[in-house]
Amino acid sequence: MNAPKRAMVLAAGLGTRMRPLSLATPKPLIEVAGRPLIDHMLDRLAAAGVTFAVVNVHHLADKVIAHLKKRTDMEIVISDETAKLLDTGGGTLASLHHFNDEPFYSVNTDALFVDARGDALARLARSWDDSRMDALMLLALTVRSVGYHGRGDFTMDAAGRLKRRRPGTVAPFVWTTIQIVHPRLFADPPPVPFSTNVVWDRAIAAERLYGQRLDGDWLEINTPEAIDEAEAWLAHEGLWRRSAAR
Repeated sequence: MNAPKRAMVLAAGLGTRMRPLSLATPKPLIEVAGRPLIDHMLDRLAAAGVTFAVVNVHHLADKVIAHLKKRTDMEIVISDETAKLLDTGGGTLASLHHFNDEPFYSVNTDALFVDARGDALARLARSWDDSRMDALMLLALTVRSVGYHGRGDFTMDAAGRLKRRRPGTVAPFVWTTIQIVHPRLFADPPPVPFSTNVVWDRAIAAERLYGQRLDGDWLEINTPEAIDEAEAWLAHEGLWRRSAAR
């Protein structure tokens, strides 16, 4: 498939784990390696050819909106959730009319990644198979995930089909918060608000949730301590300047 030109950027969270930093600064605008988190992600999308993005906002929304007006490399539409948070699934559902019933990138803003090949999003698009997939996740190995201290999210078979980690076990892959999604994933949605986990589980049951391994390292950024850990890792790996420039 041709790489998607449109993206959903989920930026409406409260950022509670990022307090006290997020009390005055919305989480998407908190800086890592000299650049706001949301710009790290938008830079990646722009480099992959995205020209249109929907960004949902809630906490300190005016600051996020003002910041996004500085971007000139893509058209950005705001989905305002200041009155009511819709959760990840509900927020995406509310914006589906922007995606012309075509696959689109869906991303969060609380992660960075270092890609050995430099084209992770393009490779994700090349792997999309509309006949088999409703969503295709970019997955990182848990052992190559900086700031992540969980037990993994998914197992993946030889064809790329995903299953959840079983309770009491360890799974090799963690979701990077980046995926390609077809609007049909949200067919017959539950009442809003709802988490994307609900429709992912439906896709797993139908064997239509797939994954692709990231050839590189993923940095989870969800606490002040995680910022320090990420910046220390970037500095140690000699990637600080390159990451800050993106």
